[in-house]
Amino acid sequence: MSLLDWFYEALASLGLRQKEAKMLFLGLDNARKTTLLRMLKHERLVLHQPTQFPTSQEFSIGKINFRAFDLGGRQIARRAWPDYYAKVKLCSSSFFLSSESSYDVDAVVYLVDACDKERFAESKRVLDALLSDEALANVPFLLLGNKVDIPYAASEDELQDHLGLTGLMTGKGKVNLADQTVRPLEVFMCSVVRKMGYGEGFEWMSQYIK
Repeated sequence: MSLLDWFYEALASLGLRQKEAKMLFLGLDNARKTTLLRMLKHERLVLHQPTQFPTSQEFSIGKINFRAFDLGGRQIARRAWPDYYAKVKLCSSSFFLSSESSYDVDAVVYLVDACDKERFAESKRVLDALLSDEALANVPFLLLGNKVDIPYAASEDELQDHLGLTGLMTGKGKVNLADQTVRPLEVFMCSVVRKMGYGEGFEWMSQYIK
């Protein structure tokens, strides 16, 4: 069974068939956001240069139509993030800003390069700003610590500590949503190039997509 087949069955078992989900892929540059997005769409590895402009991808998993937005991770791109997640509207295969009602976000996937320890503080500042933004107040956050296939990558505990998330995790098991009083937030370590770890993260996140 392929990763996507397993993912399809997991989503179906959680009652997510025939639903649409809008996701934002965020994080600093070089975290491999675009690579993961293309992996989910095409199930093949293609490495990309840092994203120059916001892009969107639409792909189906089972009967679920995912609309995912990669807004880039460079500093100049991050300045525009609030404009896009507050006002994003879909038009064919592209998206644009609108002064009309916002296009709700169902989940945020935040990638961190687990090997670039010198930028953990920067990644924490960016994440803190997202978590405190009212436009994303009730949105589930899936944090992916990427590149664990590299020997000197940070451990999960180390990454949580540097991001200031120790003790704030929702828990990786199946959670009783009726008991949830805080925003869903969890860290999963992964390797996009090895196709490992992120599937479990998306399975966790799928519990919270309404």
